[in-house]
Amino acid sequence: MSTNLLIWIILSPLLGAILNGGLYFYNIKKQKISQNYFAIIGTLTPLIAFLITLSLFLRMLEEKIIFKQHLFTWLNVENLNVDMAFLGDNLSIFMSMFVTFVGWLIHIYAVGYMKGDEGFGKFFAYFNLFLASMLILVLADNPVILFIGWEGVGVCSYLLIKFYYGSKENVEAANKAFIVNRVGDFGFLLGVATLFFALGQVDLSFSSIEANLGNTTNGWLLLAGFLLFVGAMGKSAQIPLYTWLPDAMAGPTPISALIHAATMVTAGVYMVARFHFLYSGIEEIGTFIAYIGAFSALLAAIIATRQTDIKKILAYSTMSQLGYMFIAVGLGFYSSGLFHVFTHAFFKAMLFMGAGGVIIALHHEQNIFNIAKHRAILPIISATFLVGVIAISGIPPFSGFFSKDAILAAAFQEEHYVIYAIALFTAFLTAFYMFRLYFIVFVTPNGHDKEYVYTSRTITFPLLVLAIGAIGAGFLNLPSIFGGSHMVDSWLGSLNSKTITLSHSTEYILMALSVIVAALGIFIAYKKYANYDLEKPELEVGFVGRKLYVDELYDFVFVRSSKAISCFIDKVLDAKIIDAFIMKCSVGFVAIGRKVALIQNANVRFYAVFMLAGMSCIFVYLYLKLGL
Repeated sequence: MSTNLLIWIILSPLLGAILNGGLYFYNIKKQKISQNYFAIIGTLTPLIAFLITLSLFLRMLEEKIIFKQHLFTWLNVENLNVDMAFLGDNLSIFMSMFVTFVGWLIHIYAVGYMKGDEGFGKFFAYFNLFLASMLILVLADNPVILFIGWEGVGVCSYLLIKFYYGSKENVEAANKAFIVNRVGDFGFLLGVATLFFALGQVDLSFSSIEANLGNTTNGWLLLAGFLLFVGAMGKSAQIPLYTWLPDAMAGPTPISALIHAATMVTAGVYMVARFHFLYSGIEEIGTFIAYIGAFSALLAAIIATRQTDIKKILAYSTMSQLGYMFIAVGLGFYSSGLFHVFTHAFFKAMLFMGAGGVIIALHHEQNIFNIAKHRAILPIISATFLVGVIAISGIPPFSGFFSKDAILAAAFQEEHYVIYAIALFTAFLTAFYMFRLYFIVFVTPNGHDKEYVYTSRTITFPLLVLAIGAIGAGFLNLPSIFGGSHMVDSWLGSLNSKTITLSHSTEYILMALSVIVAALGIFIAYKKYANYDLEKPELEVGFVGRKLYVDELYDFVFVRSSKAISCFIDKVLDAKIIDAFIMKCSVGFVAIGRKVALIQNANVRFYAVFMLAGMSCIFVYLYLKLGL
């Protein structure tokens, strides 16, 4: 069914970005515009996008329809036809719902966090543009339009990570995120091109790609599926293209919340789900995706256990949770993976926003041990942070339990016991490092008087709303063994190539095991950190604390080698070989040119002699040739 509302989901935050950007440039000279105007535009436009999405969702629920909107033919060259068109089906509307809602709450939070900042208007212009780019990605009807949004979130993340560009560290972090993602994006482009040439069809819409998959061989589909997933590796920070994510914490905390909860890093999972019809037929690549997800989840969890920066701990937890999502979609349980995307958006946004509140209260201190030494009284932030930690640890009845348990059950059912064991051990590590973070920041005695710090309502209101979601969102997909109806699974049912068919007794055992493992992680964290002596030296960083030296390895293998090759090309190959050869060849031409230049002396008599000589030669030639 056609509708004109889909484009307005995108245009609403996009117009907010344009208005805030224009007002910001005007305000640079005039300095007359209150920050309230930027805040109103910045928060109202995401709300409008959410309300439009909600209205479409209710219509779909009642009328059992999907929406399409064709704006114009963007590109039509020989066999390549690309329409500027948008699709509002069960998957895209589901994603748009929580992207706009959680994004709106993060925008409200940003009002309080960025209050008084000189770049307040610029920040909200970037923020609105970020949300608009994500919505283009989600609502796109073909992979080319999806790629516009894909690149849009990449550019916006670059602008926001280096928002405080006066710091060299921030600029380097932004450059790192941008460059690493370009590697993944190149893979994504090659994947789309492979599909186009392999299928030999003119319409690149998702429905057309699905209809024409039979026109090519399995080998081409395997290649296309792998290349597309390379793009997801970069965008969703999976092995080996994950190193940008922890450094991206250099930006203001609201952007960290937006990247990790509602935009950018979830794009890779969404893209794989959008191409579910492709991956369902190439289970080899699906299994590869699941293993990459499992090892990414484990690696991130191991590194997080020894980190001391509050935001980097949360960043690694995001990478780990994304690994769970890729396990699910890789094994064909798309609704389970997307349900974890949904629940994760609530508790991860809340955790980052809570961390931001702590950072502000302690004058931008991010080391968890220093935070503990100078702890402030932050009752709402402390309570909501605990809710988020419990949810991500998978403790019932919080939302993370239901979504994570479904993924563990899926791996067990498919008899991928290695993946299941890795995911289960990662659940133990998750509970350990998240409660380590909570106990150090909020519980460990420090022997100092604590001082109450006022937290504005623009910060606490979003936290309270997200806490409700972190607690109750899991009930939207309540398993049948608890009397639920799998509402999310039913809504996204057309995506799934597989469903969980384990017996109730097996499900109960798996659930109990996951809870026991998480409880063990919490217990060990409590024993070690609930009464940690903050006067002792900080823990040795060590091999794990230095992130397994992966950054140093990448720097040696890729950065330094590329720099050495570039210097060799510039200093030796170009200067001493290519340029030298060309210059030596040109010496002869220069010498001839100088000799010829002798006759170009502007002397009229000299030119007349040459003319006379030339005419004489012609007459001689005619005499000899014609015998005159």
